[in-house]
Amino acid sequence: MSEPELLDLEVGNVANGGFCVARHEGRVVFVRHALPGERVRARVTDTTKNFLRADAVEIITASPDRVDAPCPFAGPGRCGGCDWQHASLPAQRRLKAAVVEEQLQRVAGITRTVLVEDLEDPDALHPGLGWRTRVQFTASHGAIGLRRHRSHDIEPIDECLIAHPGVEEMGIERKTWPGAASVEGIVSATTGDRVVALKGSRKARVPHLDVPVRLARKGQEKPPYIREQVGERLYQISGSGFWQVHPALAPLLADAVLDALDPKPGEIALDLYCGVGLFAGLLGDKVGPDGLVVGIESDAQSVHDAKFNLRDLPQVAIESGQVETVLPDLEFGRADGSTRTQSKRGGGHHRGARVQGADVVVLDPPRSGAGREVVDQIARLATRKIAYVSCDPATLARDLAYFSERGWTLETFRAFDAYPMTQHVECLAILIKG
Repeated sequence: MSEPELLDLEVGNVANGGFCVARHEGRVVFVRHALPGERVRARVTDTTKNFLRADAVEIITASPDRVDAPCPFAGPGRCGGCDWQHASLPAQRRLKAAVVEEQLQRVAGITRTVLVEDLEDPDALHPGLGWRTRVQFTASHGAIGLRRHRSHDIEPIDECLIAHPGVEEMGIERKTWPGAASVEGIVSATTGDRVVALKGSRKARVPHLDVPVRLARKGQEKPPYIREQVGERLYQISGSGFWQVHPALAPLLADAVLDALDPKPGEIALDLYCGVGLFAGLLGDKVGPDGLVVGIESDAQSVHDAKFNLRDLPQVAIESGQVETVLPDLEFGRADGSTRTQSKRGGGHHRGARVQGADVVVLDPPRSGAGREVVDQIARLATRKIAYVSCDPATLARDLAYFSERGWTLETFRAFDAYPMTQHVECLAILIKG
C-alpha cells in the first residue's frame, strides 16, 4: 500500500466540523489540526470527487493562536473527541463564532455578529478541561478507549482530560471490560450521584471500580438514575438519558430561556423534545395553576422521568411520541382562566373551549434539528415567542430559514462555549412573529 499523499497548504478560514479550508490544485481540502493563516504539511486521509480531507502533520508557519495540546492522546490519527486542543481558548471561541456567523448568513440569510460566551470558572485551575459530566467510552475485547476521528478504531487512553473529575474518579479507563461494547461514565456536578451505563453481551463482566457506582445495563427495565439540581427543582435522569454535559449549561439555559420568553400566569407553553422536563418544569412554575405546559418527548424512559420530576405540577402534561406525530393531535383548552390539554390519541386532560395556539414555545431538538414539518407546525401554533436551543449551527440555520418563510424573525441570538476543546457550540435563538 502506497504512503498517503503529503500536501503543502496555505490554510484559510475555519469550516463547520472542526476543519479549516485550504486549496490544492483547485480542489478544496478540509484540514484538521490546523488554524487559519498557517502554512502546514498535511497528510491526505480521504479523497472524494469534490474535495479532500487531510491532517496537518507538520506546522511550517504557526498561528499566534496555536498552543501545545494538553492531552497526549490528541493529534493527527489519534483520539477524535477534541478538535481544537491546539488552539487557545479565546481562539476556539472566535473560531466557533465564525462558524455560526457563516452558517446563519449562508443558510438563513441572517447577518449577525456572534459572541461565544465563556462558561468557565475564572478561578479554574485548568480552564477548558474537566467539564464533561458524561463520557461514553468504546470497548473492544475488554480494552477501553475513545474512537479516532471518522473511524471505528479505538484510541486506548488511561485518562480523558475533558472528563469531569467525578467521571475520572471511577477509574473506567484503567480497567478491562470483557464482553462490553461501550461504557459510559455519568456524574452529577450538583448532587455527586454517579452511574456507569454498560452496553454489551449478557456475559459482559464488570470489574471492581474505585468508587461506589450504580450500574445501568442495556435493556434494564428500571435503570439507576442520577439527580441534577436546577434552582429549587431536583431532576431525575435514568441511565444514559439526556442532560447537558457541561455543569454550567443547564442552569444558564434555564435562566436565558425564561428571561427571553417571559412566560406569564395563565399562559399556554409548549416544551418540544422536552427530555426529563427541564424547561417544562420551569415554565410550569411561571404559568401557574391557571396556565398549561405541554411537553413532548419520544424516549420512553425520559417521559417516565419527566412525569416523575414534575408530579407536583398538575398544569404540566407530558406526551410520549415523536413531536411531528403528537403535535398535530393536541387540543388546547381554556375556560374561565383555566387550561387543559388532550391528545386525540387518548392522553392528557381537557376542559373548556379549544384554542388553536400556544403563547410561547421552547424546542431543544437533537443534532438533526426540527425540520420543515415540525417548523410548519410550530409556526402555526405559536403566537408570541419561540426559543430554539441547538447544538448544531447548520441545522439551526436551516430551521431558522424555514421559520423566516413563515413570518418569524430572529430577535436575539446567544452562543455558549459549553464544549471547550471541541468544535461544538450551544446556541439559543429567540424568534418573534412579524
